[in-house]
Amino acid sequence: MASSSMATSISKALFSDSSISSSSPSTPRLLPLGGRQFHFNHKFNPILLRPSRSSDVFTRTCDTSPSFVAAAMATTEASFKVIDGKQTAKEIRDEIAEEISRMKDGIGVVPGLAVILVGDRKDSATYVRNKKKACDSVGIKSYEVRLPETASEEEVLKHIAGFNDDPSVHGILVQLPLPSHMNEQKVLNAVCIEKDVDGFHPLNIGRLAMRGREPLFVPCTPKGCIELLHRYGVPIKGKRAVVIGRSNIVGMPAALLLQREDATVSVVHSRTKNPEEITREADILIAAVGQPNMVRGSWIKPGAVIIDVGINPVEDSESPRGYRLVGDVCYEEASKIASAITPVPGGVGPMTIAMLLSNTLTSAKRVHNFK
Repeated sequence: MASSSMATSISKALFSDSSISSSSPSTPRLLPLGGRQFHFNHKFNPILLRPSRSSDVFTRTCDTSPSFVAAAMATTEASFKVIDGKQTAKEIRDEIAEEISRMKDGIGVVPGLAVILVGDRKDSATYVRNKKKACDSVGIKSYEVRLPETASEEEVLKHIAGFNDDPSVHGILVQLPLPSHMNEQKVLNAVCIEKDVDGFHPLNIGRLAMRGREPLFVPCTPKGCIELLHRYGVPIKGKRAVVIGRSNIVGMPAALLLQREDATVSVVHSRTKNPEEITREADILIAAVGQPNMVRGSWIKPGAVIIDVGINPVEDSESPRGYRLVGDVCYEEASKIASAITPVPGGVGPMTIAMLLSNTLTSAKRVHNFK
């Protein structure tokens, strides 16, 4: 496992506004669904930390040989585009700030988001700090409870109950991971469904899976993935989509959202046979497994659109930090074949917090019947 200092640096890179820039997307549109965040174990922390190994097939250097590049470029005439999550997230935050201002002027209410942090993990503290900064930037009032590592499960449940009953709090987050002596499922289920802006409540996921039902919220990372497709004008209806990964936090809800958009969806996972063949059929590919450079250029259909959720540190002696961040998709190869791709960092990461803010605003509007 990477050190906490590395995790903190990665967190800053993930949620910072400094990333690759591209032409601004057109026709902004927020998803009608609510939804929220990412940790592959729960609190969607899009970071799945695992040190790279030189023998690991997934961390090998991407093939950028002249023969590969020439062959790849000859297979597609589509103009390549970087899907800029940083810029899109900024536009969404501006829209949210405007709505919050209108709500405050109209009914005198501002949305409130509560975060409970247990323990002194530096990476978790960084995530919480970034969330608070994002709330401040749009006018959401943030509430924070910090408890020591030795706090009891009952103390956490007591604070959740208090926020559940507080009308000024419209969203509640319990920062994960929790200490080992706590029952994570019990703690998370204690958050009332109307304030579950993470979208992890079983009833929210169940409603997402059923035709004709609407969840109050969906997890923020998959919501952010679909939002990027919408804002960049990527058609989804009738397209073949492949999701690599089936976690409850990203892969599974992403597949359900794509189905709701009338895509034909396949899910590739650790037991899938011939994953390359299935992935190569994708018009839209969402990769969320936490394996650096797993998806090679040979896996990609010419002209495909790629949303890369992975954030993986790999050793890099030339970097001042001793490592660099890469996605689950080999960017160098994919950029020669795909029509559009999200960078890492600066793609999906900033969208996750933007969707958290969006869900909190949605919750406040719902409670006060504000249109």
